[in-house]
Order: sequence, then structure tokens, then C-alpha cells
Amino acid sequence: MYPHPYLEYLVQFHAERDYFECHEILEEYWKSEAGQRSPVWVGLIQIAVGLYHHRRGNRAGAVKMMNSALRLLRQQQDALSRLGLDPAALLQLLAAVVAEMEAGAPYHSISLPIADPELRRRVQQMCAERGLPCERPSDMANRYLLHKHTLRDRSGVIAERARQLSLREQRKPNG
Repeated sequence: MYPHPYLEYLVQFHAERDYFECHEILEEYWKSEAGQRSPVWVGLIQIAVGLYHHRRGNRAGAVKMMNSALRLLRQQQDALSRLGLDPAALLQLLAAVVAEMEAGAPYHSISLPIADPELRRRVQQMCAERGLPCERPSDMANRYLLHKHTLRDRSGVIAERARQLSLREQRKPNG
């Protein structure tokens, strides 16, 4: 019923609080044919990125990203409903989070308002299969979780970029 990457996003968002991974999962899906480059995915990605920035203390980046998500998702309420979320509650939550950020409030974990009981059951099942509580606060002592974009292994990405560059160089006409 729901795309697997979206379910994975919800597990990462609520149980792992790995917002960087949320971004990676949905961006890959959004870029795929199945994601159809729908703006609703961008809005959900922006929520995760905004929270990632806020948790790391980048208030300006967080406010900018969350405001962007709020503007975009206001136009995607039907799509949010189809994804089993409560659009009105989500927009209200995001507006409150932006206000807190602008006021300098510290980061705190939030939960997306899941309206569809079947979606909630599926996410809870996926969490249980991994031995995770379905909703828990971020582990603020987990350095890797907080700074994943700088600490993750990028050797695969670097190798693929080098391969693509080599292919481009090979295709260039001599002369």
C-alpha cells in the first residue's frame, strides 16, 4: 500500500532518529521513476534535514529548511493524506517547530502525525522486528548520529565519482 522507502523513512524518523538516513532514503526514492519526482517527498526530506540541522545547532539552516518544508507541504495536503498523515496536524506541528527554532529553543524530537491506523501498525511492526521502540527521543550523546554527514564512509561515493569521470574522459574526442 505504501512504498517501502517511505515506511523505512518513518522507522528512521521515529525510532532511530537518523534524519540523515531519512534524507538519503527518500531522496533516492524521489529520484527514482517510482517516486515520480513528487514534491511531497521533497517536503518530507526537508523536515528531516531541518531537524538534522537543528539537532546539530545550526539554527539558521534548520529554520530555512523547515520554512521551505512548510511552504511546500501546504500545497501537498492531498498527497500527505494519501501517505497516511494528518495534513492539518502536520502543518500545525511544523509551524510550531519553526516558531520554537526562531525563538532559540533547543532541539527536541517530534513525531509525524500518522492518521492511518494500518500505516501506524506497519511502522510499529517494522520497529518491533528490529527490536526498537517505535518512538524515542534522539540520542544526543551519539556523535555519529549527530554528525553523520561528516563521519560516514564515503569511499563508495568517491570511487563511483572517479569511475564516472574516467568514463567521461574516455568519451572525449582526441585533439
